[in-house]
Amino acid sequence: MSKATPDLSLLMAAKNGLLYLTANDWALIADKALRKQFKAGESIVQRERRTHGIFLILKGTATVQLASQTTVVEIGPGQICGEISFLDELPASANVVAKESVETYYLDRASLHSVFELFPHLGSRFYQSLAAILARRLREIIDPKTPKK
Repeated sequence: MSKATPDLSLLMAAKNGLLYLTANDWALIADKALRKQFKAGESIVQRERRTHGIFLILKGTATVQLASQTTVVEIGPGQICGEISFLDELPASANVVAKESVETYYLDRASLHSVFELFPHLGSRFYQSLAAILARRLREIIDPKTPKK
């Protein structure tokens, strides 16, 4: 697992990431993750297509383009995308496009669920983190002036 050490530090320190995960949780997740790289302008998530997993951004920035919004949201290291499609197993609700070169960890549903079966508390902390992320993002859409934690 030494390949992931700098990445784990970044992911654990992210303010808007999977906040409730422990260092051990991150080590287990990183072990199951696939590294994926995207060039500037390349789609990470495509609206109307299922993601079958989530992406954790390690390096670079990407834009989230919602069909219902004219504003574009930017996400970066430590943040996730593809979480809504991951949760409801439906096509993605937004486009996520690499603004520059982006490196991610990709975690597919089957791999994550196999880890959650072995470590149920990890699954609980993971879903609690996703809930917090989605609540924050929804508040920002409802009222863009909402203070950020």
